[in-house]
Amino acid sequence: MKSRDEKSILKEAPITYDDYAQLPDDGKRYELANGILELMTPAPTPKHQVISTKMLTMLMNSCQQEYIILASPIDLILSKTETRQPDLVVIHRNNTDIITKRGIEGTPNLVAEILSPHSIKRDRFDKLKAYARFQIQEYWIIDPSNEALEQYMLVHNNYELSNVFGREDTIQSEQIPCASFTMAEIVDAAADLPG
Repeated sequence: MKSRDEKSILKEAPITYDDYAQLPDDGKRYELANGILELMTPAPTPKHQVISTKMLTMLMNSCQQEYIILASPIDLILSKTETRQPDLVVIHRNNTDIITKRGIEGTPNLVAEILSPHSIKRDRFDKLKAYARFQIQEYWIIDPSNEALEQYMLVHNNYELSNVFGREDTIQSEQIPCASFTMAEIVDAAADLPG
């Protein structure tokens, strides 16, 4: 049952980051999408988490000299009414002033989302539009079931599909030139897990 304070926050529209930050810790993860609180359920699967950890490790091994790489949960505060929790966030070390005690307050260089059955629409449509609106230059959608990574680049305020990297393709990025791995390396880390 929701507390009186939580009910009053949830009834107000739009909800701001300050409202979101004052929600009681109920063990659930939320995002703030255009002033609307969205519950992110269910929790990521073990396979999702192994893929996320493997990508984080691969990026850390090759990119940590130039970039800060963070994994969810981390608040990406894009505006007073837009707070997302990407699976991975990449920020150039020249841009670390956007990293604060509250989370990331500004535009990172790259965000990545790992598809799951419950997140397909949110990741492919809602977040794609939101990340473009806030000028994030590059967006990766990792599709474990197809062993692919879709690379979207910001062109004239909208994302265009720049490349689709299959299982054996080496992932490369002009924005993040230190990135260099294959989807095989990523998905094979979770091959024995259901999901």
